[in-house]
Amino acid sequence: MTENIRVNVHHVTRVEGHGNIVVDVRDGTIEKCELQIVETPRFFEAMLRGRPYNQASHITSRICGICAIGHATASLRATETALGVELSEQTRLLRKLAFHGEMLDSHILHTYMLVAPDFLNVGSVLPLAVSHPEVVQRALRMKKFSGDLCQVIVGRHTHPIAMTVGGFTHFPSRQELESLREQAEALLADVDATVELFGTLPWPTFERETEFVALVQDDEYGFIDGVIGSTDGPRVPISDYRTVTNERLSAHSTAKHAAFNRDSYMVGALARFNLKHEHLHPRAAAAADHFGLEPVCHKPYMNSAAQVVEIVHCVDDVIMLIDTLLERGVEPEAPAPVTLKPGARGVGSCDVPRGILFHEYQIDENGLIEEANCIIPTGQNLGNVDLDLRALVPTLLTETEDQITLKLEMLVRAYDPCISCSTHFLNVEFVGK
Repeated sequence: MTENIRVNVHHVTRVEGHGNIVVDVRDGTIEKCELQIVETPRFFEAMLRGRPYNQASHITSRICGICAIGHATASLRATETALGVELSEQTRLLRKLAFHGEMLDSHILHTYMLVAPDFLNVGSVLPLAVSHPEVVQRALRMKKFSGDLCQVIVGRHTHPIAMTVGGFTHFPSRQELESLREQAEALLADVDATVELFGTLPWPTFERETEFVALVQDDEYGFIDGVIGSTDGPRVPISDYRTVTNERLSAHSTAKHAAFNRDSYMVGALARFNLKHEHLHPRAAAAADHFGLEPVCHKPYMNSAAQVVEIVHCVDDVIMLIDTLLERGVEPEAPAPVTLKPGARGVGSCDVPRGILFHEYQIDENGLIEEANCIIPTGQNLGNVDLDLRALVPTLLTETEDQITLKLEMLVRAYDPCISCSTHFLNVEFVGK
């Protein structure tokens, strides 16, 4: 038995900032086990104050280079709610299509390039390209499609420029949509191969009961709008999101922690699966069955498996959405009008790849932002990561140093917390070595 373990990681690179992971076990007793966030605040909310409302989505899309469309969409929905904007059906369809492009891009990146190396016994995607070239080639083909989809719908792959308050400034041609549909159909073989690959992986069985929170809709497995759902039962309007997040300070983190009905909750693909699996497309539901994934699943490592399920769902939904747009026809249309008034306040929410995201703005009668609040999914997951780490460490004390290191790495990676590179994510220093 390994009775003394010390994990001390400084400045883990993330899109949202830097963090330390500290685990200290002495004589078999946990003395410290926490995920420390040490990055200084980035002040995006302060940047928005005094800015015109139509700049908010472009500014906040820079919060994250992976979830740029998600931030832009949540920002637009907050602005549109505040200003009484009613969206056209075409705008809603195009936004859903763009959102799927980002969801696919992020999930493919995480599952193939950050998670798969752990299971295929390589340190990163670079040796994976040598040991399993077909796996990396498949991932790159799939990522290319997601990038092409984003570029056609929102003007470029990252940081959208074609979405605006009330609509779009650019519209895809019929030829572009037909080409995307053809690419999506051709991608189905790669999607099936993805399910087969991840179905062979030995997913860790660690589980800890927790609460899961996600956006839910009445009739779809959606990512935009809806109400806030919880596996503990309540349904909460998006406008009341603060009663769910209940942000609080943590002594070991410059980022706030969140809690709803318990000490923490989890957001992300697994939360979405647990709350609305019945709305998955049939092939995605079959993928979940292939993984043995059943709600309510409390195994955090299976978040990556749930991401693969969402890859299947999103590709099928892309085909369906393109068919709908082709049948309807896409026509240029002016953005929906806005209504300026003093103290207009609105909340927008999307379920981005890493979980539920909130933007809230107050806009004055001149169209300037007076107040802003943004709550990202990684921040909402931090408390749950802490509790998972604390529950996991005692189960690892009989394993080898390498096994302990790997499973600690994999647990944090399972949350997909915007890590730029998984290589040497954790450095484990064993006491006495």
